[in-house]
Amino acid sequence: MSTFDVAVIGGGPGGYVAAIKAAQLGGTVCLIEQGDWGGTCLNRGCIPTKTLYAVANLMTQVHDAGGFGIKIQGAEIDYPQVLAHKNETVAKLTKGIGQLLKANRVHTVNGFGRLTGSNTIEVDTSEGSVEHIHASRIIIATGSEPANIPIFEIDERQVLTTTGVLELHELPKSLIIIGGGVSGCEFASIFNGLGTEITVLELLPTILATEDTQVVRHVQQSMKRKGITIKTGANVTHVEKSEAGVTAKLESGEEFSAQKMLISIGRQLNSENIGLERAGVQTEKGKIIVDERMETSVPGVYAVGDVCSRYALAHVASAEGVVAARNCMGEEAEMDYGTVPWCVFTIPEIARVGMTEDEAASEGYEVKVGRFPYAASGKAIGMRETDGFVKIVSDSEAGDILGAHIVGAHASDLIHEAVVAIGLGATVEELAHTIHAHPTLGEAVMESAEAAYDRAIHIM
Repeated sequence: MSTFDVAVIGGGPGGYVAAIKAAQLGGTVCLIEQGDWGGTCLNRGCIPTKTLYAVANLMTQVHDAGGFGIKIQGAEIDYPQVLAHKNETVAKLTKGIGQLLKANRVHTVNGFGRLTGSNTIEVDTSEGSVEHIHASRIIIATGSEPANIPIFEIDERQVLTTTGVLELHELPKSLIIIGGGVSGCEFASIFNGLGTEITVLELLPTILATEDTQVVRHVQQSMKRKGITIKTGANVTHVEKSEAGVTAKLESGEEFSAQKMLISIGRQLNSENIGLERAGVQTEKGKIIVDERMETSVPGVYAVGDVCSRYALAHVASAEGVVAARNCMGEEAEMDYGTVPWCVFTIPEIARVGMTEDEAASEGYEVKVGRFPYAASGKAIGMRETDGFVKIVSDSEAGDILGAHIVGAHASDLIHEAVVAIGLGATVEELAHTIHAHPTLGEAVMESAEAAYDRAIHIM
């Protein structure tokens, strides 16, 4: 039996980061992963989808090149080459994680790990052997997978999960997306940009139900202008497959047909068959219960990422991994979810941090909103990226920034200014008085803060 200070089960963005951090803090560390390094995020989620997003966004710009005075004729998608680019990107980053683990002297085991006690792990290795590991502290980072919903008869050929759609060898001519949440809308923008006819069917009264109302309205209108069909309040009761494609039948009697169907509804946690009961780790509806230190009900056993987190985000998993590793190595650390940025890679992008306007009002704040359109930004006009706005939600009495919402080009990059501002307790006036370089998109953040107390220069 091999012995370590810390053993981590799962090599995704929570697990491998936790392993490296624990090693940096002086621990002997073992990392167990049955698949490729990087987990869902790197291999079947964040990285491959954002690589395809970059291609779709570029194609959108190519179509608009005439507005810049650039004549492009005959531009078309070479999908096999697109896939090759995606796969090369994933392979490069996967290899990079392996090198980081080696450089930090993390012992790695390829196989399926399960707890056999609060300090012991049994691993069915990829070579067919069984390896036993003892660790003073254990971190569980087993993540999640797309939920298997029986009504849709997922076969990964005609009816696809978010995993299967990334492995298509040909670009579908038409695609029905069941689910208008973050993932569904991202795939809608991606495949629309690549030339696929898109229909989004969402059960709720709105797409992107977690986002600010004004942001959702803006993005929905933008998607419709791009030719994406969006049907809300759509309860799919039956799916029919044929050689021609797939048909979704709604409770209302309406039918929608396409060549392929993507199911983008929910994920299931990888908490079964990993020995939680044997170790005494408590769960609730499959989710591991943890405290602010990321420690489970069993002292010395921690969990991070989708399998326990309130937010299924890769960067949150990594932050939780650092917190768990620090506590494993004798430091004191707690997870702070107050300044978590959210990014949605639609075209245009969405990003936010903190509260929405409605949430702030429901919390009892006297809300003051500052809003600045991309159409008033000199940089955005020159880029032909005027579709969007920045919105700052603040407390009108104290001037505290309660939330920030951006829809538009590079929103996922711009949001971090607001993340830092909220994290440091800055007021809208302090943000507004921070000099921003000109001409930049960042000026829109400054001017939205100015607008929050009626001092914006470049809007009436």
